[in-house]
Amino acid sequence: MLEDFLIGNYTDQKHKTGVTVLLAPEGATGGVSVRGGAPATHETELFRAENTVEKVNAVLLSGGSAFGLEAVSGAMTYLYEKGKGYDAGGFRVPICAGASIYDLECGSFAYPTKEDGYAACLAAKPLEEIGGAIGGGTGATVAKMGGMASAFPSGMAVAMGRKGEIEMAVVTVVNALGNVYDPVTGAPLCETLPKEGAACFSNTTISCILTNALLTKAQANKLSDVTQDAYAKCIRPVHTLYDGDTVFTLASGRVKADLLTLQMLADELTCKAILHAVRSSND
Repeated sequence: MLEDFLIGNYTDQKHKTGVTVLLAPEGATGGVSVRGGAPATHETELFRAENTVEKVNAVLLSGGSAFGLEAVSGAMTYLYEKGKGYDAGGFRVPICAGASIYDLECGSFAYPTKEDGYAACLAAKPLEEIGGAIGGGTGATVAKMGGMASAFPSGMAVAMGRKGEIEMAVVTVVNALGNVYDPVTGAPLCETLPKEGAACFSNTTISCILTNALLTKAQANKLSDVTQDAYAKCIRPVHTLYDGDTVFTLASGRVKADLLTLQMLADELTCKAILHAVRSSND
């Protein structure tokens, strides 16, 4: 399933940070949506429909806040050595995007480096449903309205599904300011009461949708944007000034697909991934 993509993780349990890399070595059509008020992102401008580059080779979801974007360089080096990337004339330039969460207060000050991004690529393998405090979600926490002292551990998760010939996976790192709820029952998974002046102001939930669907850049951007609604179903409050909520899409273009069907599947899988990331880190 989703044979055009690979996932690799680098986990630093000692310092509570890490990186998850999603590889599309042959390239995939990319889209992105950024709604949070405090994003830490790399190369998101290339996803605009009017800009030149059509194919993306990797998306990295990392810890370390803006420092963690350094891990993108490791993926670029790895893909360059494999001869992958945009043909710029004399050389190929791998197109690698990224987003980072703020996890600097979860452990000691540390962030994923270029070497760690490279190591995550070396560890890349076919997608499977996993979850926990691994990869980019190693130092993730949620429910921080009362400050870090009352926060719950969170993590990274992969949720996979299909509708007919359409295949999809959603990879999510959940590091939200808000509380997390089951969107079906409304029951809280992680909930703290607000405490004036105590809220942690550095958060973010970041995701990447992977699909075999044939999409234009404009459609991939739209899919990313509407999938932000899944965040709102599970996380309250969401898209705050202190979150960097970002959703990427990578589409390999193997099958024609209805955008509404993709939207519904992405919404379902994103909710599933959010809940799995939190539950697997609190068991």
